[in-house]
Amino acid sequence: MFDEIPTDRPETPLLDQIDSPEQLRALNERDLEPLAEELRAYLLYSVGQSGGHFGAGLGVVELTVALHYVYHTPDDRLVWDVGHQTYPHKILTGRRERMSSIRQGGGLSGFPKRGESEYDTFGVGHSSTSLSAAQGMALASAMTGSERKCAAIIGDGAMTAGMAFEALNHIAHTDTDLLVILNDNNMSISPNVGGLATYLSKVWGSKFYNSLREGSKQVLTKIPSAWEFARRTEEHFKGFMSPGTLFEEMGFNYVGPIDGHDLGSLVRYLRNLREVKGPKLLHIITRKGKGFGPAEDDPVGYHALNKLEPKPAPRKPSGPKYQKVFGDWLCDMAARDERLIGITPAMCEGSGMVDFAQRFPERFYDVAIAEQHAVTLAAGLACEGQKPVVAIYSTFLQRAYDQLIHDVALQNLDVTFAIDRAGLVGEDGPTHGGSFDLTYLRCIPNMVIAAPSDENECRQLLYTAWKHEGPAAVRYPRGTGPGTDIEQAMNELPIGQGRELRQGREVVILNFGASLATALTVAERIDASVCDMRFVKPLDTALIERMAESHTLIVTVEENAIAGGAGSAVGEHLASRAIATPWLPLGFRDEFAEHDSQKKQLASQGLDADGIERAIRNHLGH
Repeated sequence: MFDEIPTDRPETPLLDQIDSPEQLRALNERDLEPLAEELRAYLLYSVGQSGGHFGAGLGVVELTVALHYVYHTPDDRLVWDVGHQTYPHKILTGRRERMSSIRQGGGLSGFPKRGESEYDTFGVGHSSTSLSAAQGMALASAMTGSERKCAAIIGDGAMTAGMAFEALNHIAHTDTDLLVILNDNNMSISPNVGGLATYLSKVWGSKFYNSLREGSKQVLTKIPSAWEFARRTEEHFKGFMSPGTLFEEMGFNYVGPIDGHDLGSLVRYLRNLREVKGPKLLHIITRKGKGFGPAEDDPVGYHALNKLEPKPAPRKPSGPKYQKVFGDWLCDMAARDERLIGITPAMCEGSGMVDFAQRFPERFYDVAIAEQHAVTLAAGLACEGQKPVVAIYSTFLQRAYDQLIHDVALQNLDVTFAIDRAGLVGEDGPTHGGSFDLTYLRCIPNMVIAAPSDENECRQLLYTAWKHEGPAAVRYPRGTGPGTDIEQAMNELPIGQGRELRQGREVVILNFGASLATALTVAERIDASVCDMRFVKPLDTALIERMAESHTLIVTVEENAIAGGAGSAVGEHLASRAIATPWLPLGFRDEFAEHDSQKKQLASQGLDADGIERAIRNHLGH
């Protein structure tokens, strides 16, 4: 057990011999336990050097070793869900010496990535995709006559998503030869891990039991009444003693729950189940943060770790994060109006809703990883006169796009969307980047879309959106703003009205969102005008036309894809009115921004001050 992150590289003689799973499989089985301990120590050390997710990885060290020991990877396919727990997998698959580069520009991704390694069979970042992807691989193997095996590793949290159950249903329906490993690290499905359950798991997972089960099936199916009696007896026995009745009823051969840190048992179960045909589900119990005391005690707080560095010199405190601005507004608004209902799809901490959940528990709904349900739940509440607020990351709202259109906007229901992590998100990379929300929201009728430029604007525009009787979205970035003082009074701003902040010559910058401070910096350098547009929909067309009359170049700046974004809305309006003033749209290029610091990501997209200035000067021929 570790109580501190090691700052010196630990001694790992066994691990140092492993540059591929093939070398792992050459070890004697008795060497696996010490290898797992070395892997855990190295994981702690490497994440301390680089920062990143590690609580989930600590919990699957034994499982990762067992999987690569039993399965013939990379020919056999292992599909990991989300990817937070794949650091041990990366270490064992030839990337040990590159772990210090993880989540850094040009370094390893924090998630499985197909282009990074042949052992990363499926790129992930969003939850609950593993079962569908693994089934596709297993079906393709069967179609081509391949003998390869497929296994999907999914957490109990990810199993809450509807997509996971859709896949389970289809896997059983097609009788797909696939192993699903349910990694239960909070006992949220069942706490039944006592001696009797362990004994039954050994029986159900043994070769003898499964051969007896299959052999009996072949014999007894010829005697219908005897077979039906045997089948019902088995189901009732397992249903009485086991937490797996649901999965058995769906058509899976359920085994478990078993101790996910007992490496010897894991190897035995996996060997047996690898040879069993059809849909199988192995339920393992693990502890998130296993082996690191602080993470075991606080698995949420130690989900990820910042890079260990010398303490910096004291500096002026930065302003609150946008997530706190939202959380404070939510509590203040809820105290005013009992109709306010807060909804989040498993992002309570990340979205700044902890205080709200504690103060107003009867009006807080964390629906788990179920974005589609979250949006339609809000629609139902709005139908009955409530005022729901859905707090959701931009990248996760993509998963509920149909519900947003069909269930909310089409019916013009009064739902407020607080869209977090809009724009680039840094080290989490393209799977978590909020690069498209202005584009996919702008085309939806009845939507109001606001893009605050600082902390105070965020508070005021949240209030404005909430007061609007219809669907409205406020999108704001990850992290802190420029440090603007926040007015406690809430003021309803005129919808669709921007503001001119600086008068200059020749060039006007129309800013949408959190890039305002950068736009003002550029304007000082080139003596440009600046307008904070505030709203992407409806646009302040009067302000745009006035700026077009008095300037020779209109520049739009947004932290969103150029294609179909806020700048495109400006361009469309100029074209519709036959306004000939040249227009220069600046935003994200038609590419996925790879993981790096937010500062470097913005620079690579030409959205830092130097990049914006350079683009304007080049356009003007200066």
